[in-house]
Order: sequence, then structure tokens, then C-alpha cells
Amino acid sequence: MSNSSEILAILEYMEKEKQISRADMIESISAAIRNAASKSMAGYNLKIEINPRNGNLKAWALLSVTDSVADNATQIHIDKAKLYKDNPQLGDIVEREVDLADLGRIAAKNVYQSIIQKLRTIEKGRIYDEYKGAIGDIVSGTVRRREKGAYIVDLGLTVAVLPKRECIPGEDYAPGERIRCLLLEIDNSPRGPEIILSRASYKFVKRLFELEVSEIAEKSVKIESMAREPGYRTKIAVSTTDPRIDPVGACVGAGGTRVKGIVRELNGEKIDIIKYSPDIPTLLEDCIKPAVAKNVSVNLADKRISFEVSKSDLSVVIGKGGSNVKLTSRLIGLKIDVREESKTGATEQRIEQAFDSMAQRLDNLSAEEIAILIGEGINSIEAFEGVEVNDLVEMGLSQQQAIATLERVRQ
Repeated sequence: MSNSSEILAILEYMEKEKQISRADMIESISAAIRNAASKSMAGYNLKIEINPRNGNLKAWALLSVTDSVADNATQIHIDKAKLYKDNPQLGDIVEREVDLADLGRIAAKNVYQSIIQKLRTIEKGRIYDEYKGAIGDIVSGTVRRREKGAYIVDLGLTVAVLPKRECIPGEDYAPGERIRCLLLEIDNSPRGPEIILSRASYKFVKRLFELEVSEIAEKSVKIESMAREPGYRTKIAVSTTDPRIDPVGACVGAGGTRVKGIVRELNGEKIDIIKYSPDIPTLLEDCIKPAVAKNVSVNLADKRISFEVSKSDLSVVIGKGGSNVKLTSRLIGLKIDVREESKTGATEQRIEQAFDSMAQRLDNLSAEEIAILIGEGINSIEAFEGVEVNDLVEMGLSQQQAIATLERVRQ
């Protein structure tokens, strides 16, 4: 280790290949030598100097000047001190050069191991500092190999791991292939920082939209909520406060160019872009299009929403293995109870719609009187055709109400 050419070679290699400065390396080597010397040259307090230009290494034992030496490793008699310092005084510190070749083979091996350990520590810290600001960003790398279902990805300065759980089902990458992933997290374990990548996280799709859609990057369009089943479908609800912007159109892009680019990156995963609404039934309506929700009931206390759909729409709303209804539930933030529309429910809905229509147009009648007419089969203005005053009186309306009602119908 005292060979200056060896030290210089280490300094130059670490600076060029590992981007570790000479100053950091010199400090590490010096500390390692002091540590080794503390075992083979017990008690010595060493001063180490390494020339950063040529790698020349020198060491001195620091000795306290005394008139009675009790410890040769830390003290020197004042008479001997004159060999190393002009006019020494009691209590002064003198430096006596020592030959580090005396450290021996075992100590030299310890120095080497200490340097390697220090290098790892420096490199781990540098990797963490380099990538901690990139958490949540998309990074590109090259697949090195596959280990137990996980991909080892070369990012350039270091390698990262794409675990099996963070892969999109069905995707397969060969060594040497380029891959884009979300830098999900850095696991700062005792073994050093491990960079974890993801392609399955909804955050990966969100970041793709932020990069692809300038309106999202500029915050004129906002992603309100997202839900994703990797490899199958992503639902994204977007909004804007700018009336000039169509948030869905901005995300789709002219001719679908923006969303198509994201779909290609996800290898064909379907993407549903929905205009966000704070009104839950309206948001639900957009989520399940072209299916139509009927008899919608929202229970915010239980965080549930229930509705009915036609028999033909039920399988579409639920999706394969319930995946579509799960996505809708996650997007709107409520548990979903969906069932096939019952005939009774459909009849009740038609009666309710007829009642509302009649009440608006025949405001001279009470709710009870309108209910009487609907019960007699008169459920629309058109149904009054051929009806006389006496007919309405027989149904239970007064003479005056019957006349007024037919007059309104004629109007």
C-alpha cells in the first residue's frame, strides 16, 4: 500500500469510473491505514499524508516532548526531540517519520478491506443522493437479467430492481432490452440503498400523463382520481377550472395521439378518461357508459352506492372477474352494489317519471289528485284524449277541478 503508483492508480480509477473525488479517497485510505496501525503499532498516533498528484504516501508518529518517557509510542525525550525539531520545549508535539512497510502483510490486507468497505459506504451514499430526488419520476434503463421473477435493470450509475409484484402481467423483457419504469422508492437497507422500480403502480400511468399532456403539467387540467388494474384497464377522472379547456379532449389529444402514446407504452392497456364531477351519480354515469344506471341510491354514511342496470349492461358494468366494477368503485371512492334491473323497479321508475311530468304541467292538482289519475291509467297529457268532465268527476275530482284540468290540457 506504500507504493505510490498503486495509490495513484486507485485515485484515478475511482475518480473516473466511480465519480468519487480524490479528496474523499485520500481521507478513506488515511483512515484505513490509521485503523490498521492501531492494531500492529498499538498506541501510536499517526499523521498520514497522501499526495493527490502522484500518490506518494508518508506517515509520522506524533510524540509529546517529555523529560521522562513512560510510553515510547506517544512520548519522546527532550534530548531526542532535538533530532526532529529545533529547540523543542516540554509538552511540544514532534513528528517522527515512520515506515509503513512495518505494518506487515496482515495489516496491509486490513487496510485494503477497510478501503473497500469505505468505498462501498461512499458509493451507497452517492447513489442515494443521486436518486432520492427522482422518486416518482420515470427512469430508463437496460434489462441485465432476471432473478426469481424480478428484473435487474441497469440505470447507468447503478442497478435497480423491478420486482415481480411491480411488473405488468403478461410483459416479458429480454436482457439488453430498454425499459421505462417509475422510480417507486429507495429502500435504504443496511446493505445499502436498493432502488425499487414499478410499471404496475397507478403512479406510473399518472406520470406518463403528466409528461404527455402539457395541460396537466401546467396544472390547467387536474387529475382528480385514478384507478388501475395493471395490464387490463386504467380509469382516470380529470377536471379543469378553465371553461375554454375540454379536460378529456386535452388528455386524448388530436386524433387520440396523446393517449395512444401512453397505451403503446403500456402494451395495449385500455384507458378510460372521464370528466370529473363532484356529483357522485353524474360521475358514476360517466364511469359506466354506455351502460345506464337506474334507481341510483347514495349512502355516504356507509360509503356505498347502489344502482340497477339492464340485463344486457350488467356483465359490462361488472367486467371480467369483477375488474371493471372494482375500478369504478376505487375511482369514485364508494363501495358499489349493482344488480339487474327488476321489472318492479322499472315500473316504479316509470310511475315516478309520469308523476313528475304531470305535476309540472298540471299544477292546479294536488299530489293526491295526480296519483288518482295515474292510478286510473292517465299517466300523460296525451292520455286525456277523449276524457270528459264527468269521467274525471267519477275518478274522484271535483266538478271545478275537472273543468280546470281539462282546460289546462287543451292549453
